[in-house]
This record gives sequence, structure tokens and C-alpha cells, in this order.
Amino acid sequence: MARHDASELASRLGRNAEAVCRHYLSSGRRAGRYWVVGDVQNSPGRSMFVRLTGPESGKGAAGKWTDSATGEHGDLLDVIRETLGLTDFKDVAEEARRFLSLPHPEPEKARTPTGRTSSRASSGSPEAARRLFAMSQPIGGTLAEAYFRNRGITALHGTASLRFHPRCYYRPDDHAPRQMLPAIVAAVTDLAGRQTGAHRTWLAPDGAAKADVETPRRAMGDLLWHGVRFGVTGEVLVAGEGIETVLSPRQVLPHMPMMAALSAAHLAAILFPPALRRLYVLRDRDPAGDNARDSLIARAASAGIEVVALSPVRGDFNEDLRESGADALRVALAGQLHPDDRARFLEA
Repeated sequence: MARHDASELASRLGRNAEAVCRHYLSSGRRAGRYWVVGDVQNSPGRSMFVRLTGPESGKGAAGKWTDSATGEHGDLLDVIRETLGLTDFKDVAEEARRFLSLPHPEPEKARTPTGRTSSRASSGSPEAARRLFAMSQPIGGTLAEAYFRNRGITALHGTASLRFHPRCYYRPDDHAPRQMLPAIVAAVTDLAGRQTGAHRTWLAPDGAAKADVETPRRAMGDLLWHGVRFGVTGEVLVAGEGIETVLSPRQVLPHMPMMAALSAAHLAAILFPPALRRLYVLRDRDPAGDNARDSLIARAASAGIEVVALSPVRGDFNEDLRESGADALRVALAGQLHPDDRARFLEA
């Protein structure tokens, strides 16, 4: 079981080798088809090479690495183990699934007294994510709307990917009792519009802020390559990490298609729609945001897509919106947009 699980996880990590390297081997950099770093503990240097492209398994597989100084070699599961100092495979697998935003392996299906297996969707699965979203309601007039308005986000048209659940289960860990808290539920979809996951933001009782819990944001289902989408992507797309980060420039660019990837690592790995010609990346002023931007620029350039980085004045675009207002944000964005998009989306 563990061997099969390891092989599957290593293959999935290998499909996104550059995003994995940027996250766990941040001291290195890309050099052609390889990620170059000092060693598997993420030391600066140039002796370790990680393949970024190649088949899923066998010789030359993506994610395989070799340290020319020591002769050590391995895959991306070894990278996760060594950089985080983990010893047990279950901990390495847990971290790999967290990075990939995969649900935990489903337990064996419980048998009914008749001997049939239950078909109920497992917790955290894409099916459970779709079920949660279906049980939620539109955000108009709810605590979700109050939360966004408190963040300066008032233009909430075209946000059908966001819903509200008044009593969404929250549990700090597997051994704690479940609570029921109000939550924003966001649908994560693929390029074809199929829902693959859901993202939850638990709220305070009055909706003024996030809930006072250890992890007020959590995702379920399959997130990698996908995102929370606002509008239909054509030749232009704006992509960022968080939902609030994306909805903030949308206050002054209401007709521009946008997507929240939900993390820097997932932003670096998003799939490009076939018609996409220009990609705007909403930059967060932190190392993870810079790494995501750099990775997207490299991937998009190889696909013939122009990438434009949009930078906030402060830490992120929601901070800009709340501190300076929509008019100042409009001015700041105007100088960064391509002239065609400025005329099409900002000045209309």
C-alpha cells in the first residue's frame, strides 16, 4: 500500500516539479530543464540538479534529482522529507498531499448489513466539495457579503463561484469535536468549468472578520492546476493567490476575467486556457509571491503567452483598496495595464 501510494505521489509531484522546487528548494533557481540548488537540504549552491521535465517514471523522470557532489539521488518525496526533517513516510505523504491539495486516501468503504459497500462521498473528496457547494446559498444579504464589504469589496456581481453556508463544519484536528460556524464556500473549477474542489473561509459570528480559530481557511478536493474563477477567460486573464486579493482589483476592472489560485505554489502551476494570449499576475509582496510570478513568467513564455506582473503599493491589493480606496487603486493599475486592456477594461 505504501509503495503504491509513494509511486503515485511521486508522479503527481513530478508533473509539477518546478512548483515543488520553488516551494521546498527556494535557495535554488531554474537552469534550462533543471532546478539547480546546493543539496537536498535546500542549501545554496549548484551541485544538485532536479529534472523539471521528462516522463512520469523510469529513467529521466521529472522530479528525479542527483547531487553531483555526494552521489545521492532520489525523487521529490525525498526532497520533502529532507527539507522538513521528516522521518515517517506517513508524515512525508501527508505533506505531499497538503502541497498537492489532494484528499487523504479513502478508507475502505464500509459495508452495509447486506454486504454492499457504501457509495457516500468521503470527506475531503471532490464529490464532498461539490455537495458542500450545492448545499450553500448565494452570498447576497449574508454574513459573506458583510465580510467582503468590511474588506472594501462591494462590487460582488458575477461572483456565482462564491456561496455562503451558515453552519459549516469546522474541526481543528481529527480528535477534536466538530463545531458549526458560518463560512464562505468557493467553488474551485477546471478549465472546462467542472467543479473539482471547494475552499472554505470560516467567519466570525457578525461577519466582520474571519473566525477566531487556528486555521480559518481550508480547501478540499483537487486544487492543483485549477482555481476560483470570476468571469469567462478569453485572450486575457488576471490570476492571483487569495480570493480577496483577486476581488480587490476587480472593483475597478469589473469585466476583466480573474482567477484565485488560493496559494503561491498553486498559482505557479495553473493551467493556461487555449485562447489565452496575455496573463496578468497579481503580485503579493513576499518571497513566495515573487517565486510564483517568476515561475509563471517562465512557463507562459514557453507557451507564447505574454505575462504582466501587477504590483500593489503596499503588501497586497486588498490592503491598497482598504487604505487608499478604489480611485487610487484605479490610478495605480492604469499605469501597469497593456494599453489595449486599459482602454477595453478600465476606461469603458
